[in-house]
Amino acid sequence: MLTVLESINLSTEFLNNKGIESPRINAELLLAKILNCKRLDLYLSFDRPLSESEKNQYREFIIRRSKFEPLQYIVGSVEFYGFEFKVNPSVLIPRPETEILVEKIIETHKEKSGLKILDIGTGSGIIAICLAKYLIDSNITGVDVSEEALTTAKENAVINSVENKIKFYQADILKDEIPEDEFDIIVSNPPYISNEEFPSLQPELRNYEPKEALTDESDGLSFYRAITKIGKKKLKKGGKIFFEVAQNQSEKVRIILDKEEFKNIKFQKDYLNIERVVSGEIEPEAHLPLEEI
Repeated sequence: MLTVLESINLSTEFLNNKGIESPRINAELLLAKILNCKRLDLYLSFDRPLSESEKNQYREFIIRRSKFEPLQYIVGSVEFYGFEFKVNPSVLIPRPETEILVEKIIETHKEKSGLKILDIGTGSGIIAICLAKYLIDSNITGVDVSEEALTTAKENAVINSVENKIKFYQADILKDEIPEDEFDIIVSNPPYISNEEFPSLQPELRNYEPKEALTDESDGLSFYRAITKIGKKKLKKGGKIFFEVAQNQSEKVRIILDKEEFKNIKFQKDYLNIERVVSGEIEPEAHLPLEEI
């Protein structure tokens, strides 16, 4: 009988030969999913034999991963900002860098309540859901062009008990009008890979994650231009816009915001010292001193 340890060792060698990064961790996480346990619990069960059905399912998982299918799609979930989210090929897999975007908004607005927030390109709903969890009485709208992505986002809202705090609707922001207005915050992690860069992406991204969520099939800046124009029309005075950007895009996005007269433009670096978040503000209305009224 094949044991847990033997299965992990064989699978690690197989994945390594296929060019999968961190093959041991991948092998352990896939087996932990099948055995319905935490990865570290496997270390207490090295001598446990696998049943025939467990071996068959593990073999299927390992073959899928060897073809560069993302591990998160195989197991069907991912942890983000301390919460569990369902993911599938209709949505992007959230990256740690996006936690910086979420954290920046929470950090700058945690003392406020009743904020009206628009999340453009909501995908799996991770940004909207995390903000709903942390910002008191927030009223959040999540927009995406993909009906399948919105189905996943709604499921994630239920899983994380915020379904009554978020409304989702389908729209193509490059073509469709956003019906609501007067938002306090607009946030987006839009498609920012240029058409030129797309062929050089890792196979996990290029072959499995939704292309429409990765690239604008142009210069990588189309959505920043469109969302900035929406922000100029839909944000309240003093309202803020927050973007996640790719490496070496921050200055280009700053110029886009500046052109639409956003003020107080700021950058936030990620763990690798890359400028990852760009924010700007609609200039508040000037208040005349009392003696001038």
